[in-house]
Amino acid sequence: MKLTILFTALFFSFACSSPQLFKNKTYIMNSTERKIEKLRKTIRYHDYKYYVENSPEISDREYDRLMEELRELEKLNPELVTPDSPTQRVGEQPVEGFKSVKHIVPMLSMDNTYSFADLQAFDQRVRDALGTMVVEYIVELKFDGLAVAIQYENGNLVRGATRGDGASGDDVTTNLKTIKCLPLKLTDSAQKSLFEIRGEVYMPKKEFERINSEREKNGENLFANPRNAAAGSLKILDPKITASRGLKFFCYGASEDLGFKTHGELLKSLASWGIPVSSPTKVCHGIDEVMRYCDEWQEKRNELPFETDGMVVKVNSFAEQKALGTTSKYPRWAIAYKFPAEQAVTKLEKVEFQVGRTGHITPVANLTAVQLAGTTVSRATLHNFDDIERKDIREGDFIVVEKAGEIIPYVVKSLPEKRTGKEKIIKQPAECPACKGPVSRYRESAFVVCENQGCPAQVKQSIEHFASRAAMDIEGLGETLVSQLVDKNLVKDYGDLYYLKAIQLSALERMAEKSAANVINGIEKSKRQPLDRLVNALGIKNVGPATARALAKKFGSMEIIAAQSAEQLQEVPDIGPEVADSIVSFFANPKNKEVIEKLKSAGVNFKAFAESSNPQLLSEKTFVITGTLPTMSREEAGELIRSFGGKVSSSVSKNTTYLLAGKEAGSKLQKAEALEVKIINWEDFEELIGKKIEKKQAPQAELF
Repeated sequence: MKLTILFTALFFSFACSSPQLFKNKTYIMNSTERKIEKLRKTIRYHDYKYYVENSPEISDREYDRLMEELRELEKLNPELVTPDSPTQRVGEQPVEGFKSVKHIVPMLSMDNTYSFADLQAFDQRVRDALGTMVVEYIVELKFDGLAVAIQYENGNLVRGATRGDGASGDDVTTNLKTIKCLPLKLTDSAQKSLFEIRGEVYMPKKEFERINSEREKNGENLFANPRNAAAGSLKILDPKITASRGLKFFCYGASEDLGFKTHGELLKSLASWGIPVSSPTKVCHGIDEVMRYCDEWQEKRNELPFETDGMVVKVNSFAEQKALGTTSKYPRWAIAYKFPAEQAVTKLEKVEFQVGRTGHITPVANLTAVQLAGTTVSRATLHNFDDIERKDIREGDFIVVEKAGEIIPYVVKSLPEKRTGKEKIIKQPAECPACKGPVSRYRESAFVVCENQGCPAQVKQSIEHFASRAAMDIEGLGETLVSQLVDKNLVKDYGDLYYLKAIQLSALERMAEKSAANVINGIEKSKRQPLDRLVNALGIKNVGPATARALAKKFGSMEIIAAQSAEQLQEVPDIGPEVADSIVSFFANPKNKEVIEKLKSAGVNFKAFAESSNPQLLSEKTFVITGTLPTMSREEAGELIRSFGGKVSSSVSKNTTYLLAGKEAGSKLQKAEALEVKIINWEDFEELIGKKIEKKQAPQAELF
């Protein structure tokens, strides 16, 4: 005991007489290790959000800042570098559900720069390595999409894969084939028997706006930007959904020079083979010309129909590229110059908490209005409470805001030096802002969730989703009417819709008797919707239209779907553990069971419609429907066409067999005439199927 006390006393005496030794060797090293590990954890989190979930939370510039900080720390402390560090790999992981395939030649990432000084330094390195005064570069737009490698053999598209980790990626051949601008067969001038091109799949701005508008109507999460939307669309297991997303493709090179002397010659030949190539491009003599060209496009990039976040600068000569070589991650002969993000300083006036359909509570910043990237910004996302804490953002702060991907306003940071002392720390709510009910924050989650399933905010959004076009398609049941129904306590969930009376609706604001009767008739009509529409309408987490169709087809009734275990559900194509758990949890919830019983008692269809007994007279025929039909809606006519084996498309093309035109046919009629597509009326259609279709009588609304 005495020896122990003596040893302890000597230890502390030594430590106190040599504090610098312990400070340098122990405290600082532990602090650095902690900082490096925290950075790695943050970067891995954002990698997952960006590449796997396709829902980025920070801008590219902020992500690059985090990576640069980690690289510098690892450079100063090489003994702390680990094989699993984000700095030791190229990029994204393959997602589940696609076969992993190896690239013929590794797909390297490209080094990024945000300044002309860095471009000049790059040019100096290239000139020094080549021993020349002036280098010929080719400069292209940097597309904001998803990098892919596509193989052609004897002129036919045989395989396409994402970049993945650089060595191998996900085989997305089926989805790539849905991109109409990508040729399945090249022109006869393509001489090479087997070669691989490299390029970018992207989503045009107009398509992005259209899809986000549809997702908003359906109560789905919005895509953050076109890159995010393109990546998500290419990695969907159902190619039909990919085909509907309007994706496009630009080729920016090949895995080899294919016998050409310059990159410019290669692109010109690829274009002559029918491949859409990077455009516009410019051959520049020296770095000064490169910088002038970059400046030119920074000014006019908003005129483009797609998003671009910079320019790619490449040495034009393939011989010089080979001489320069590559590092383990980057080619030494190319660099990406990223345009500076447009930022603005404004004041964060107030933070609101919004409650989503699934109960997630999202903090939203209300700002003093400011001009940014050509638009007036007065609101911005704060993502989640971890993000707020990490950036130390407070109510009343002056903050820096920019647009992530030029689309969604995003708070970059606060400006603590401008604080007056009146700013308020933003705390996560102790109760739901909509219903004052209890909230929870689950382990490993950055989100606060309202636990009250009767929360008015959730109820309103779940009813809007239930009535949306992709679900039960109840005409007239929009946001304003739903809000009144919930606020007046006429409905507590979507099951109550089927017990409403027209007289109850006619008593509401802006609801005449006729409007009320139309809504009730629409609700009654929705009882006949197919099972897959109903499953989608329920609002089960992770279950959209495609999964709903798969469930209806596999099990045939609502009761059977509800009785399945997670293991049985995973036997359905495209349903993994997470989706299966969501379905099981939904049907196990007592409140949901009660609502489903209401639907059943009201006579809502719970069965998958039987396979059509109609003769397949319209097999291999494609119809487009336009105008008002005499006996049924266009949607019902589409179902009828499918029951006779035909296909229904939303747009007229050379592949359209018939345009079925009703009264007041629009622009599709002119397009069909121009393409010489056969135009038929309702009587012609009845003759095709050999059947007279009687007009259905709409159910009459009950007043009491």
